[in-house]
Amino acid sequence: MSTLRRRLVAVGATAIASTLVIAGCAATEEETTSGSTGGDSGSTEETMEGCDFYADYMGNEGTEVEIYTTIIDPEASLFIDSFGEFEECTGITINWNGSQDFETQIQVRAEGGTAPELAIFPQPGLLADMSDYLVPASQAVSDSVDANYTADWKVYGTVDGVFYAAPLGANVKSFVWYSPKTFADNGWEIPTTWAELLALSDTIAASGASQPWCVGVESGVATGWAATDWMEDLMLRFQDAETYDRWVSNDLAFNSPEVLEVINEADKILRNPDYVGNVQAIAATSFATAGGGLVDGSCAMHRQASFIGGILAADFGAQIVTPEDTDVEGGITTFYFPGVSADNRPALGGGEFVGAFSDRPEVQAVQHYLTTAEWNNKKAADGGSWFSAHLGLKQESVADPVNKVAVDILQNASTFRFDASDLMPGAVGAGTFWTEMTAWFAEGKDSQAVLDAIQASWPAD
Repeated sequence: MSTLRRRLVAVGATAIASTLVIAGCAATEEETTSGSTGGDSGSTEETMEGCDFYADYMGNEGTEVEIYTTIIDPEASLFIDSFGEFEECTGITINWNGSQDFETQIQVRAEGGTAPELAIFPQPGLLADMSDYLVPASQAVSDSVDANYTADWKVYGTVDGVFYAAPLGANVKSFVWYSPKTFADNGWEIPTTWAELLALSDTIAASGASQPWCVGVESGVATGWAATDWMEDLMLRFQDAETYDRWVSNDLAFNSPEVLEVINEADKILRNPDYVGNVQAIAATSFATAGGGLVDGSCAMHRQASFIGGILAADFGAQIVTPEDTDVEGGITTFYFPGVSADNRPALGGGEFVGAFSDRPEVQAVQHYLTTAEWNNKKAADGGSWFSAHLGLKQESVADPVNKVAVDILQNASTFRFDASDLMPGAVGAGTFWTEMTAWFAEGKDSQAVLDAIQASWPAD
């Protein structure tokens, strides 16, 4: 197998933070020694040597496919590495184009006729906005997604009944962070239902060993978002998926009895001073600072997405461990935020989707390859914090112990839904939903009044 040949492509620094072109092909030993940089790898027999998995992608030698994305270095380099064997075996060059201006520029490029072959959309809403420029996914891609992901994931890549975009990476929010040492030292058991979680909170409060929960929702101009995540997770637990979807679209009013039931359940923890201490102070306490209480033992549990681990490690000296590491001071890990019953396992999170602006065979080949267990395991094993909802992703391919839990949650979720506030109109999802939940803490505002105010802000059709 020849060595992978790479070249750096110079691009505008403000628009593109990381663009690396990988030129790869299978070559004979003689070609490699002579330093050939040609795109044609020679005969089919030579190309196929050691490349059996890639046989279905052959016949596209010398072509190029741009992937446009928000993902820049250092994460971009890991993606680029994961394509090496595919490029060598197929002769398709993947041009990775990472830009922090993606959300703006993808529209400009599509309208101007310079759209990339593939784009990685970080939100379903943006994908839907761009659907007029996209081409439907091939039948092979559609079949692969059917076989390798739970049905919920395909829904987010579908617009008006047409499937455009295959899932890529994922993130999970349905976590409770805790210290295995603190739990072991006190004999506390991991709860598997909402009732058990409340009972555990009572036990911790009665013990006086620590505050049961550390909660903070301050986040600058985005203050309040952490409280919306609680609401979304509990909507998935106390209501069904259809009700959640109707809530997101406002077919179910924000101030309906169903949503009131959920905020009242949240109230049992979030505004219980026996559990959280000073309720009013939550509005002015950073979500990250609150989580720091896990490290010094001043609190026992913190509900937050997987990303908080890195913040607590960097800012508070936490060490990410496994649940079995019960002797590590400052060690933190996660358990699943439980549902109403042990078999009620909804998951809240997000993810990326790969849509195509061209139906050329090499584009379809790359889009399909990204849906395979082969690539998903290769990418996860390369390091970093990336994981996906692919059913063929092996937990042992994922190094981070928290992400191993995330993969288990995704693969066994009874329902998966995206963060509701990200799907709602901006005036609500990034507006009154945040501010009214903040007032719920800071002012002790009545729950029904909070929901009424949010509903009143919903944009008219």
